[in-house]
Amino acid sequence: MKLKDPQISKNALTILEKRYLMRDENGEVVESPKEMFIRVARVISDVENNYGASEKEVKDLFLRFYNMMAEFRFMPNSPTLMNAGAPLGQLSACFVLPVGDSMEEIFEAVKRTAIIHKSGGGTGFSFSRLRPRNDIVRSTGGVASGPVSFMKVFNEATEAVKQGGKRRGANMGILRVDHPDIFDFIKAKEKEGELANFNISVAITDRFMEALEKGEKFELVNPRNKEVVRKIDPNEVWEKLVYGAWRNGEPGVIFIDTINKYNVTPGVGEIESTNPCGEQPLLPYESCNLGSINLAKFVKGKPLFLELKRVATYDEAIERIDWDGLRETVRDAIHFLDNVIDANNFPFEEIAQMTRANRKIGLGIMGFADMLYQLAIPYRSEDALKIAEKVMSFIQSVAEEKSVELGEQKGSFPNIDKSIHKPPRRNATVTTIAPTGTISMISDTSSGIEPIFTLVYVKHVLDGEDLLYANKYFELAAKELGFYSKELMEKLASERSIKGYDEIPEFIREIFDTTFDVSPEQHVRMQAAFQKYVDNAVSKTINMPNSATVEDVDKVYRMAYKLGLKGLTVYRDGSRQEQVISVAKEEKRKMPGSLVPRPRPITVTGKTYKMMTDMGSLYVTVNEDGYGPFEVFVHLGKSGSASMAFTEAIGRLISLCLRTGVSPKAVIKQLKGIKSSTPVRQENGDVVFSVPDAIAKVLEKYLAGGEQLELLSSRKPLSQVGFKLEVGKKVESEDHHHEAEICPECGGVLVYQEGCYVCRDCGYSKCE
Repeated sequence: MKLKDPQISKNALTILEKRYLMRDENGEVVESPKEMFIRVARVISDVENNYGASEKEVKDLFLRFYNMMAEFRFMPNSPTLMNAGAPLGQLSACFVLPVGDSMEEIFEAVKRTAIIHKSGGGTGFSFSRLRPRNDIVRSTGGVASGPVSFMKVFNEATEAVKQGGKRRGANMGILRVDHPDIFDFIKAKEKEGELANFNISVAITDRFMEALEKGEKFELVNPRNKEVVRKIDPNEVWEKLVYGAWRNGEPGVIFIDTINKYNVTPGVGEIESTNPCGEQPLLPYESCNLGSINLAKFVKGKPLFLELKRVATYDEAIERIDWDGLRETVRDAIHFLDNVIDANNFPFEEIAQMTRANRKIGLGIMGFADMLYQLAIPYRSEDALKIAEKVMSFIQSVAEEKSVELGEQKGSFPNIDKSIHKPPRRNATVTTIAPTGTISMISDTSSGIEPIFTLVYVKHVLDGEDLLYANKYFELAAKELGFYSKELMEKLASERSIKGYDEIPEFIREIFDTTFDVSPEQHVRMQAAFQKYVDNAVSKTINMPNSATVEDVDKVYRMAYKLGLKGLTVYRDGSRQEQVISVAKEEKRKMPGSLVPRPRPITVTGKTYKMMTDMGSLYVTVNEDGYGPFEVFVHLGKSGSASMAFTEAIGRLISLCLRTGVSPKAVIKQLKGIKSSTPVRQENGDVVFSVPDAIAKVLEKYLAGGEQLELLSSRKPLSQVGFKLEVGKKVESEDHHHEAEICPECGGVLVYQEGCYVCRDCGYSKCE
């Protein structure tokens, strides 16, 4: 067996170079994708030396580990790719930390959170042990500030730490539904920008759901003394919870009693929280070590839609799955993930001890939608649900077999006597379906178990034009079946669905479902189909059209509970952008007549852009808060103090205007066209007449193109391919069907899936 060269797409290479490949002390990339896979495979296979393996056995394992990554059949979670063989050596994606009801315990958790985020991990917390707001604090004679107040401390700590220079931290905050502060918690993210580094979920109990169903009163209990604070109508909580999810996707729900019903180590403790995206319930101090198999790689022969020219039957589809290849990869992936635990450099000894005592791993999948395309099965169909169960039950069975085999060879996990398992078994859990936003892009496949968001879209290439990209199976269908044209692809780039295009064969329209072709109920049923055969939980977003009602959200939440899901995230298309606009309008109505500038938030987002002027290189930084452009900083390279005073003054005055509600267009009008003695032509042919003119042109392009400013001026305007960009971190199509946030790193479009915003262009993820 030899080392195969990975076939890396241009987009994947950009992501790897930006986030994953090793760099020297000058920040230069010094590693190729092949060398990255070699580095990771070597570190993980060398673990076998600790168990008396021969040199040949270690080498054979190294080759298997390398090839399954280089062939994109399997990919570990991002920290393993980034840190295996690096000085940091922290390989886990996420952790759960306990938060006790004392100032010492709370701030110890804050400190540990910062250290974990610096190492590249995410964190989950239950704040349910904290006494409610205004409760007594005997040691000081004061009153408690409550869980939500302390969550803000954790949020700011996260904001201050950029993870290993590569990823910003993500958190899950959970509060039990019977906590007296549950109403404060539900509305904690009501205002855009609040707790921006948290996903929040309400821990729903069976008792609550029973009271809701029967119309009984429900008790809110002080966790400090277990006394009932008051009894409420459970509909008061439920209606606010459902409305919040309808409004902007938060809070989500986790069904905490369902989670503990399937807690495989009940003798070790009760599960209180999950990781940031909810798919990994963990005990305090446990970490998760995750990886995903690319199902798109396990379909034999050419896609069935080319052969059959129709939708396939279930039996036809099942016959085309490469079960032998899948079995081999599952076995190697379980071995790989188990070895990650031994290779890991954990941030704290408590985490090391708990993780090694239970040895939980989570093998999941990606590329499910691409597999269905190849099998000619619509995502909306009953057959898709049956295939989901068939595939996941197979993976679960093989994973358990391999864990038993490893238990025989290396010993069972130490806490097996406190678990539901009988020895030998190496791992307390073996499967999880986690978000795969970035690793699925590296693997050039669809994300997790989600349907494709759009079949054709505009992808931003940093060194060239904006390009039209199509799902590779849809593009193959178009070319092989004779309906491909550039004009059609450009039309489809502004569409979420192909169902209404008569020029596309009917059976292709039937097979190639996208996110908004799938009903919310089918999304839930698909999640449930996978959950049946997953030890831990499933990360998936129940996407809804913008027209969905609060009652629709109510229905899917109740449905999820009845189907045995462990948690749920819903997202109504465009809801967060609507909120930004409505909050901005409300703020404008409140703005006093004296035009007092709105205060500067603790954190803002922004970019710095370079323009050439007659006074030298000009650097313009545009920052924004939740309502749009907020402040401008201007710096002239190699300029004297007089020039710097001049440019600083311009920046301050522009910032004052923006903060007091003056339209950016009015600022542009005042500055644009001011001339100096020497105009300067830019690389793209534009002419800048002066420093004020350059600032105006940056702001003008900011308004016209979001992040698509001067540094990216060689790109084809998005308006030429069906898009326009507007202020407020929103992308909207000409027919007003599309809305999405803008990537803060590259200006691309963020897609909301698997409970997280992900950029398809640069691989940026808010939580992976």
